[in-house]
Formats: sequence, structure tokens, C-alpha cells
Amino acid sequence: MDKILRIDMGAAGGPKLTEEPVGEYAGLGGRAMTSSIVAKEVPPTCHPLSEDNKLVIAPGILSGSAAAMSGRISVGCKSPLTGGIKESNSGGQGAQVLARLGYAAIVLEGKPADDNLYKVFINKDGAQITVDNSLKMLGNYAVVDKMKAEYGDKIATISIGQAGEMKLANSSVAFSDMELRPTRHAGRGGVGSVMGSKRVKVIVLDDSGLSNRKPAEAEKFKAANKEFVAGLRKHPVTGEGLPAYGTNVLTNVINEAGAYPTRNFSKGQFEGAAKISGETMAETENARGGEGSATHGCHRGCVIRCSGTYYDKDGNYLTKQPEYETVWAHGGNCGIDDLDAIAMMDRLEDDFGLDTIEMGATLAVAMEAGVAEFGDAQAAIDLVKQVGEGTPLGRILGSGAAVAGKVFGIERVPVVKGQAMPAYDPRAVQGIGVTYATTTMGADHTAGYAVATNILGVGGSVDPLKPEGQVELSRNLQISTAAIDSSGMCLFIAFAILDQAETFQALVDMLGAFTGTAMTADDVMALGKKVLEIERDFNKRAGFTAKDDRLPGYFYREKLAPHNVTFGVSDEELDQVFNW
Repeated sequence: MDKILRIDMGAAGGPKLTEEPVGEYAGLGGRAMTSSIVAKEVPPTCHPLSEDNKLVIAPGILSGSAAAMSGRISVGCKSPLTGGIKESNSGGQGAQVLARLGYAAIVLEGKPADDNLYKVFINKDGAQITVDNSLKMLGNYAVVDKMKAEYGDKIATISIGQAGEMKLANSSVAFSDMELRPTRHAGRGGVGSVMGSKRVKVIVLDDSGLSNRKPAEAEKFKAANKEFVAGLRKHPVTGEGLPAYGTNVLTNVINEAGAYPTRNFSKGQFEGAAKISGETMAETENARGGEGSATHGCHRGCVIRCSGTYYDKDGNYLTKQPEYETVWAHGGNCGIDDLDAIAMMDRLEDDFGLDTIEMGATLAVAMEAGVAEFGDAQAAIDLVKQVGEGTPLGRILGSGAAVAGKVFGIERVPVVKGQAMPAYDPRAVQGIGVTYATTTMGADHTAGYAVATNILGVGGSVDPLKPEGQVELSRNLQISTAAIDSSGMCLFIAFAILDQAETFQALVDMLGAFTGTAMTADDVMALGKKVLEIERDFNKRAGFTAKDDRLPGYFYREKLAPHNVTFGVSDEELDQVFNW
């Protein structure tokens, strides 16, 4: 990956494509690449939909190689949802293919003066951009079908649906999976609306005739990769739980822990949890059958295989296996215990190009406002459809939970920096509350997954109901996560590397052997710290202060059943997270 593709959508005479050496960004990948480019090249106070913002798409350091689990890709920009820096992470085939094509990043910049819609095609011979207005207001599934008909089925796609075209703040960027379906999304932060503002509907990648990227030290890399895979397979989470039941294995676990946000974060347990659990989902998928039903990878090279394929009652493909966050957002958070209804909303949101976490949180806020009743699955489906149709109500809902809360006059809106909280109540998992409050990204569980230690006992144990130890826990996890997001690795490797020193060492050795630079654990942590420092600096220049690193007030006042606890980490402690 020795070059960057810049696409200036505002160039005189039409979009201009330029290839340039990576230059000062050499050696970076994933989140380190996106955040570095955004921090250096985007004015922090610009409007996110203006010509001054840039959308950066970057595979990880190890992407496109034989390294297991290295198929994650980062999408970065100034977020329309938070107003701060954003890195949104996705699986799918995009990272591997883009890396094999030799690109360390694609940078969309400028803004066209016309209202044409564009598509980009990239293969081993280079890149080209053309007008294709036949794609206007198509969903992601239809876009991919058209690209497959035009370019064949050996491609990977990066696309936006109707939400991105309408520049809704909750719009995602879709990446196609191994079956060439747009089921993997850089969902958080409204990155799809920035792509929509650039008038780029789809980027088609074709790596035909190209092979994997080669490591600098082949034998060392091969040995480290073998050790790394062995570690993933022997860990009970990555080797057993996730492959058998997918990410939704957490539903029963988090519900029993009293940390499952129910009916818009009003209590911590959902009486219908068993009906939508990972165990029930796997049983349903296996009974209905179909290829890749209960166990499936989101990209080639995945050995955890925590995904699946969801078929309807008649055996027809409906969507990929809904993930834990998606099931919770539309399930317990909305009082819905119908897996088929949840899967339908997942399908619609993938097609329209919407973040399922933000959308589910927004639906729950709307339900609290009386727009629909908690538990009314059909009403929820109809509301999601309105987003895709672009009705006035749909545009409000597609703008995220914070906007919907203001429109409907609701106080209990679970957001930080304008972004909705995922499927763990911060009162019952106080470590994740620290992450929600302080991460540069707005409320985001993946930024520092304290649930692993607070609830699952991975990497030690810190009492989830008490404030003690949570700041240090979140700090260390935020640092390591920033590094993992830069490597191209799936975040789920964290379970094994936190518990197994030899597996973490194998990852460090693999990075070193691939790049040809001897690395230590300290080097990996230094990378994570550097990324966070860059992001914090951008947000500071954008106007963020310590007051933005806080949870909404009701988490400090309203006691959460069944534990009857409030969030107990003080403001003074929160302000210490980034003091290292």
C-alpha cells in the first residue's frame, strides 16, 4: 500500500483523480490513517457537509495480507452527527481488496457544483470516475446488483443508500460481504452523508490478477500468524461462544447482569430477552437452514466466524445474521421480542444505509414520545420505511436520537456528543460508561470495550457497579483499541489477546514481521496513544471541552433496576482518562 487515491469532486471541469505516494502518512493504516489525514487536512470548525470536509477510506496495516482477521476497514471524516472527528469501522471485503490494489487510502474531497451522481471503478490498471444518474435514490442492494451486472461478480463494493444521498446524519457506508451483499457497514457518525455530499454513490473494487501483500519476513510472519490463530481458537469466547451463537450470544448474558437497556434505557432487564437471544436465533437459523445460516465470516480470512445468514419463514434470504447491537436496539430497547421483525428492520436499514444502533435508539426515543407504542413491531418497521422514503418524519428519525429527542421534547435521550449509546447501560457497566463519556467518537462501545472485564471477566475483573478502577480500565482499552483499529484487525481478537499473553505477543510479532520493523508491546500502545492524541486535538480545535466528556444528567439521577444504581464515576475522574 504505497499510494493514496485522491478524488477531487469539486475540481474545475469535473471530478479529478490523482494518485500520490503516501508520503508523510507512510506506515499508517486504518484509524491511524483516517484520523491523521482528517486532523491535518480538514478545518475542525467546517460544516461536515461542506466542500472542506473529506471522507477517508483506509484499509489496515495488515489488510490484504494472509494475516487472519485482518479484513477491517476505517472510514473517517468530520462527523455530521457529533461535530467531531470520526472513525467508523467495518468488515466486508473492501479492506482486503483495496489493500491488494495497493491503496493505503481513498480520499474524497471537494464538492461538485452539479447534481450528478458518480461511480468510481478501481482495478489493477487504475481508477476512473463516471456519471451514473441511474443510481439515484436506489438502495444498497439494487446498487450492488447493478454493479454486479456491469462489472461481474468478482468485485467488492463501497456504497450509500437513500439515507446517504439525502445526507441524513445517521447514514452509513455499506461494504459488500463475501456473497457480494451490502451487509457490512461503517455505521456510526453519519459517514454516509459525507459520501453523499460528495455525490459519490458507489466505489467498485476489482483486484483480479493481484495476489496477497507479502510480508517483509515471510517465515516469521507465517509462524506468528499460526500462533495467533491457535490462540483465537482455544479461547472460549473467540473459539466457542462467538462461532456458535454470534455476537447475539450476549443478550442473555447482559440481560442477566441487569445491564440490558430496556424501553429507552428505563430499566436493565427485558422480559422478552430469551425470545431474541443468540441461542434462540441460532436454533431458528439452523431449523430454517440455508447456506451460511448459523456460522459465517464477514470477510475472507476470518477464523472467528461470528456472523450468519438469516432466512425468513419461507426459506428466502432476508439479511445477514442480526448482530447483538442490532437485536438489542430494535428488540429490548423498543420492547420488541420478534426476531423476524428485528431482521426485517436490519434488512431495511442495510438497504437504506442506516446505522442500526442509532436507528434503534431513535425509535425508542420516538416511542417514549408516543409516536408509536413500545412493543409495536409493525409500527417500528413502518417508521424505518419512512426514513427510506424521506418523509418529513422519516428525515427527523434519520437524523439520529439527539435530533429526535429535541423535536419530540424528550429528556431521556441516551447520547454523548450527539451519538447514541449502544447495548450496555452505563449505570450497570460503569467502565463502558467511562468510555461512552470520554471517547473522541461519541458514545461508542467499541472505543474501549470495558464490558469484557466488567461483565465477562476477560483481562481481569472490575466490579461493574462501582466506580473504582473504571477510569484505568477504559483508558487502557481505548489505547489498545485505537491500535487494533489501525492494524486492520477485528476488535474481537481483544478477548484472546487480553487473556493470553502469547496470543498478544503473536500479534506484535506478526506486525513486526510484516512491516520488517522489530516491534514490542510498548510500540503498539504508543501507536494507540498517538491516534488518540491526534483525535483529541482535532476535537479541541472543533470546540469540544471537558464538559462534552459527560453522560446525560439522568444517568446520575435515575436509579436503574434491578440494581438500583446510578452512574458513580465523578467528573474529576473522567477528566483523568487521557492523562498518561
